[in-house]
Amino acid sequence: MSAKRLSSTAALAAVYALTTLLLAPLSFGVVQCRIAELLCLLPYCFPGSVWGLFSGCVLANLLSGNVPDLLFGSLATLLSALCVRHCGKRKLAPALACLFPVVLNGLIVGAVLTAGYENLSIFAHLRVFALNALSVAAGEALVLYLIALPLLKRLPEHRLYQILSSCFN
Repeated sequence: MSAKRLSSTAALAAVYALTTLLLAPLSFGVVQCRIAELLCLLPYCFPGSVWGLFSGCVLANLLSGNVPDLLFGSLATLLSALCVRHCGKRKLAPALACLFPVVLNGLIVGAVLTAGYENLSIFAHLRVFALNALSVAAGEALVLYLIALPLLKRLPEHRLYQILSSCFN
């Protein structure tokens, strides 16, 4: 990995982690809207950005002290970023690419949140999981479809596009 790629990856990780931690009341919990997740569409145009996103998520979750979120939430972000990258390589619609982080984070982070509930029947667990998954997915959809997608569509006409392209492609 070149020094430029390594420093770009570290910078992206820092932006993700800092945004997540600065907006911690929105970023963690059952009802969450992690604004840093808007960066999850970057792999659509910039395949090399996957590892910066993953590293940033690991860092943010590590500093939050939530071990299950560190393991599984970070995995959800990695899987989402890889799927978004695949959509970009296949020239699939960006709106479809948004669906992967929404679904994967909803399911995986929803399950992590539900694991904290004890002494519930299987049916109560399923209801709690469904509510947690829907809550996380709704926050993710809000960030991706209302903020990230419009920004992604305008990105190619902005100078930032050339800068990011030289860093991550």
